[in-house]
Amino acid sequence: MKSSIVCKFGGSSVSCAEQITKVKDIVSQNKERQYVVVSAPGKDSSHAEKLTDHLINIATDGKHFRLQHKDISAQKSYNEVVGKFKKLIADLSIEGKDVIEKLGKDLKKPVPEEKKTDFLASRGERYNAEIISRYFNKQGILAELVLPEDMGLLVSEDFSNANVIPVSYRNIREKLTSVEGVSVIPGFYGITAKGDVAVFSRGGSDFTGGEIAFAIEAALYENWTDTDGIYQVDPRHIAEAKVIPRLTYKEIRLLSSKGFDVFHYDAMVNCKKRNIPIHIRNTNNLASEGTIIVSERVPEEVVVGIARKDNIAYLYVERDGAGETIGFVHDLLSVIKDYGIETCHYPTDRDDVAILLNQDDMVGTAEDIKEIIEKDFKPDTLEFNYNITILSPVGIGMKNHPGVIAEAATALKEQNINIEIINQGPAQISFHFGFQNFYADSALQALYERLIK
Repeated sequence: MKSSIVCKFGGSSVSCAEQITKVKDIVSQNKERQYVVVSAPGKDSSHAEKLTDHLINIATDGKHFRLQHKDISAQKSYNEVVGKFKKLIADLSIEGKDVIEKLGKDLKKPVPEEKKTDFLASRGERYNAEIISRYFNKQGILAELVLPEDMGLLVSEDFSNANVIPVSYRNIREKLTSVEGVSVIPGFYGITAKGDVAVFSRGGSDFTGGEIAFAIEAALYENWTDTDGIYQVDPRHIAEAKVIPRLTYKEIRLLSSKGFDVFHYDAMVNCKKRNIPIHIRNTNNLASEGTIIVSERVPEEVVVGIARKDNIAYLYVERDGAGETIGFVHDLLSVIKDYGIETCHYPTDRDDVAILLNQDDMVGTAEDIKEIIEKDFKPDTLEFNYNITILSPVGIGMKNHPGVIAEAATALKEQNINIEIINQGPAQISFHFGFQNFYADSALQALYERLIK
């Protein structure tokens, strides 16, 4: 199956009949596109909330939207979900009365509370895949709906954050090699050994696509979305930024961990093991060549992209010998982990440690954390600093190009931007500057013009 292509279409690509028609055209243009993974329908002009959020709202009896201060009952969400699929079926002119009946039964199916959210959240992908497979067949594309339970996609019982069990790869390969025509597969979920539905983290349809590509040893994994690819910087901040034509897995890993959110990184892990290229394309702009992610490339530039992460806080701890004390940083991180707070970096010196944290995770916890650290670590200085932006230039061309950090620092100095944090990755293909949020736009512009433009 070395010539086969796995295609994953995100929510915006399958949000309505017009978009699904584009998907059909893309699949029909290349006979190697034999494996199609689909998301739940995304938002369109007539729906303010995502369909998956409506499904979670049904599972939580309206609590999901109440927590967002939205007056949307579980019954209203039920009507929205059923209405959305009825409209898709009607607009695509396919037979689907039985699909709506099965959907209705699933939405009202008694499921144990701890498993209910996963089961219902997965129904968007489940029924969108069935509708799309029927539409393909109606349009003359031989297609078969292949559900995770049909192909033995077995996962752990970590509900809402499931992991694939290795035997799944053999199961998937055996099933998919027996399918005639195009396999249409719902993303986002698998089945536990007990037969329960368990979903991956949000964005998990990317992950499903990557696992399918790995299992069948695909020649290429195409990820179709609503952007032209991965940009040098977020075009919402710098409109002139261009699409990066080629990236390595290492580069996209560094960019995605620092604020790039086009692609679910976990989807790349197994593709990287088998050197399966990942091609990010725009469903709405076939003229764009997109971004290809590969194992190796010859860099033509020093810095390929700059990631931006806003609303970071850092915890500063000073104590004689802190950075040299075995286990000090580990124990400090354990305190933070117990509160479920995401950490970004933790640069150390002989006597001090700075741990960068997701500020949004810290609401209501900072004083408790300070109290524990003061009691257990007895620091000389302990303080939180808030409203930090981290900018992270990335590029494999940096490794043998001295002076990049100096160039970047000079560009910021010329704009009178005060740098609070400087840190370089050990691979020498990325570095990080931190400063107050109010410098973020001017700092990004300065680094873009000096390092990329």
